[in-house]
Amino acid sequence: MTYTEISLHDQEIDVEDSGAHLRRTIRHGIRFITEHIPSQRSVALGMWIGAGSRDEMPGHEGSTHFLEHLLFKGTRTRSATMIAEEQDYLGGDFNAMTAKQFTAYHGRVFDEDLAPAVDLLADMVTSARLDEQDMLVERGVILDELAMYADDPSDVAHEALPGAIFGDHPLARPVGGTRESVTNLAHSALLEHYRDHYHAGELVVTAAGSVDHETFVETVLAGLRKYGWELTGEEFVPRRVETPLSYSLSNKTIQQTSEQAVVLVGMPGVTHLDQRRPALLAALTILGTGSSSRLFQEIREKRGLAYSAYSFASSYETGGFVALGAPTSPKNVQIVAELMNETLDGIVGSVKESEVESAYRRLRAGAVFDAEAVQQRMLRLGLAELSTGRLISLDEALRRQKAVTRDDIEEVLAMLTVNERACVTVGPIG
Repeated sequence: MTYTEISLHDQEIDVEDSGAHLRRTIRHGIRFITEHIPSQRSVALGMWIGAGSRDEMPGHEGSTHFLEHLLFKGTRTRSATMIAEEQDYLGGDFNAMTAKQFTAYHGRVFDEDLAPAVDLLADMVTSARLDEQDMLVERGVILDELAMYADDPSDVAHEALPGAIFGDHPLARPVGGTRESVTNLAHSALLEHYRDHYHAGELVVTAAGSVDHETFVETVLAGLRKYGWELTGEEFVPRRVETPLSYSLSNKTIQQTSEQAVVLVGMPGVTHLDQRRPALLAALTILGTGSSSRLFQEIREKRGLAYSAYSFASSYETGGFVALGAPTSPKNVQIVAELMNETLDGIVGSVKESEVESAYRRLRAGAVFDAEAVQQRMLRLGLAELSTGRLISLDEALRRQKAVTRDDIEEVLAMLTVNERACVTVGPIG
């Protein structure tokens, strides 16, 4: 059967999507989602833990990102060097990512190398050594990573923006922790965070490409058992829902020695299941995506005040935000912030039908081009399971986007203009 939208609860799924065979099974509390894509010779796979920076307990801040590093530092059977050599030998693109809602370890290999790739990731997830000496060494690496981001005004501004909108809500926490939290994180707290979250009930396993669902499931289960997980009838941990987002908007100016400054203007947005989200995406495309966008034309083309100007949105279960941004010369910070606000306020009532069609064509291209990349297909499955709780087919997503009218866009823009706004500026200001 084909599908339009599926709610991911405790059901098994066996559907088609634009020629791909998509299946979901739950075994021993582990959620497996695969997408067999004809003509592919490679497989992208991921092992996801349903806990991110928002889920860290007091004293555990920074643990999520710290674990992402330490899982590559060795297991009971593989040293860090062996892990690195095996990844290179498999020829795959292995990596990991930490987010506010999850942690993921992933790679892409030829289909003939899927079994050893699964074995490697299963060993890392189940049997990480997490040695205290390794933690001491890696702490320096993470602090250097944070320092690298702290030297970039754009990274600093984007990290500060959620706090300027959400206040002290867990979703406002820095994903990688802070210099203070990483410095003070105890080895015992790290181990506690690992024990709390790295188990079958938290695990989601995804694969897309040249993959057979049943064979893949059995291969993963065999790997997890091999490295010591006792798989019984464990229930999976339901997808976490944040406490309701309360908005606490504020302005932040962060002084930093740099050649350039960054300005972000943020405001409340919509949830990820809000029916207005397709209209919001179209509105933000018109406002700040591409060289024809209103922000780009106003700030760069007409006035030459910035190399780029853009807009974006982040949506969660209970809320979200919209932001406009631009890097600029420190002396132009004030005028760029004013132009962002004026462009947003002035767009209401002036959207053209040609802009509506152009926005759809760009959003369609992004969705289809992503669907042609096996890595993106695999990531889509994990994000659906752990972030939105829903799978929407490509055809249905395109249909909803195509159905957005000029009036829909005007309505969502009008909503944005009446919201309070936060402003974050970073650089040598004042």
